[in-house]
Amino acid sequence: MRVLAIDTALAACAAAVLDTAYGGILASESLPMIRGHAEALIPLVARVMQQSDLTFRDLDRIAVTTGPGSFTGLRVGLAAARGFGVATGLPVVGVSTLSVYAAPHLAADSQIGVVAAIDARHQHVYLQVFGPAGRTVITPRLAPLSEAIRAASDAPSCLVGSAARAVADGLAKSAPVPPSVDAGGAPDIAWVAQIGAVTPEAKSPPAPLYLRAPDAQPQNAAQLPRR
Repeated sequence: MRVLAIDTALAACAAAVLDTAYGGILASESLPMIRGHAEALIPLVARVMQQSDLTFRDLDRIAVTTGPGSFTGLRVGLAAARGFGVATGLPVVGVSTLSVYAAPHLAADSQIGVVAAIDARHQHVYLQVFGPAGRTVITPRLAPLSEAIRAASDAPSCLVGSAARAVADGLAKSAPVPPSVDAGGAPDIAWVAQIGAVTPEAKSPPAPLYLRAPDAQPQNAAQLPRR
């Protein structure tokens, strides 16, 4: 399986090419950024494809992060992935950022729990809780930071995501054993590719997982009346 993976959901613009039959990741690049994904993504994909020594005709599918994350960043990655899919006829699968954050830790130890928390601002997080073997305990949702802290205090867990440090700080006084913390600003693009390679196409469309309404709302009062 040869997969082009794309991630623009959070604080990076990243792409990778995976070949499961010949040694895993052939090429990858991740540029830390909060803004500017639209300008950076297409040249980045071109570089990664060139470094992999493959063309789009050699690929089997495209994987893209669907969120939760930045509204603007998500739209950039999803639009690019869909465009590549239409132009090449390749299937496009969506991968949740929360599951990508959790994946390497669940792969390393199937007996642990993982609390994935992404900063949603205003003392809220995008939250998903995984039990042993990756079983979903709390489905993806927008939640108060306090809910994530309570979820992490229920059992020894690994905390992952851009809000992991905030959750750990909330646990500091009550946790008998400090949890491990992986507070990266963006998920590992290699795991986007690996999850994308095994994700059923029919169950994972490249549709955005926003989990909240956009902060910017239409100014209806400023609209001109229709005639």
